[in-house]
Amino acid sequence: DLAVIALYFLSVFGIALFFYLKKRLSHKSRSPESYFLGGRNLGWWVIGASLFASNIGSEHLIGLAGAGAKGDFAAGQFEILAALILLVLGWFFVPFYMKSGVFTMPEFLEKRYSPWARNYLSWISIVAYVLTKISVTIAAGGIVFTTLLGINFWTGALLIVVFTGIYTLVGGLKVVVYTDFLQMVVLIAGSVALTYFGLKSLDGWDGMVQHVPENSLSLWRGMSDSNYPWTGILLGAPILGVWYWCTDQFIVQRVLAAKNIRHARRGTIFGGFLKLLPLFLFVIPGVIALALSLGDDPLITFPLNPDGSTNYDASLPLLSLAVLPTGFKGLVIAGLLAALMSSLSSVFNSCSTLFTMDIYRKYKPEA
Repeated sequence: DLAVIALYFLSVFGIALFFYLKKRLSHKSRSPESYFLGGRNLGWWVIGASLFASNIGSEHLIGLAGAGAKGDFAAGQFEILAALILLVLGWFFVPFYMKSGVFTMPEFLEKRYSPWARNYLSWISIVAYVLTKISVTIAAGGIVFTTLLGINFWTGALLIVVFTGIYTLVGGLKVVVYTDFLQMVVLIAGSVALTYFGLKSLDGWDGMVQHVPENSLSLWRGMSDSNYPWTGILLGAPILGVWYWCTDQFIVQRVLAAKNIRHARRGTIFGGFLKLLPLFLFVIPGVIALALSLGDDPLITFPLNPDGSTNYDASLPLLSLAVLPTGFKGLVIAGLLAALMSSLSSVFNSCSTLFTMDIYRKYKPEA
């Protein structure tokens, strides 16, 4: 297991070192376009993989598995919706963004409206990234290290920041997206292994269905459902989806770096296809964990929260410990770390792009 984790880290730093050395030899390596937008030369496959890997954090793996375990299978609807909204990004928004030649979303607002709009979105985005994306991801990293590797929380959090910060800093967006591709492969491989061995322990899909309550696999809920009414999913969630997938710098920066509109659109198709997988690879393991916790001789026992309620968010690590053979546990841990590092490196890069291009360069335009 430790060897698999070590191989993952070596692969990430190997990719980072390769592109760093390649960049040092290029005469264009010192341009902002090269550093923040990968030279605007990225292909569709790496764009799609980066859209997926940047979005999927450890909170997705833990949270979606927990949702599956406590009967909130409908949480997978947000992943399916994202696949559709990514096509809206490719066919409606991308042509405007790419023709404008902007680096950031605030810069686009300045072209469309005014400098005030640019300043407002720049500052609000940076503050939001620090308080929400960066802080939560670092905390999740500390929890993963503590729970699965027995490392102190603050040590784990610091390791995540240092490891991710180094390769993000030296390589810019190109290193981020190519390591995202590797992390996407590791993330999916670990999730496939967990789903396969979990179903195997229940004698397949039918065995899982027989063990869980009848509505545990219900994706579509009525209007009266308190968490996932179909009216909210159809009429409310797309508004949130369009903001996140079509206007957030964290996501849009990938398509801005495409070779052309054609590659940007193909990247959104590939990313949309990948966003259909979480329902099967992240939510289903939670349902499997629920099935293994029921019956006369349960294989899994969920811990309790301080308030006495069941902690279903522990389903992913519990399932990993219960069903995975040696080596595959390391793969799942590497998948969790990949989810952490891909999200963190992406937000580091996007946040630094906003600060540099929208704020610092206004005061030092010659930089």
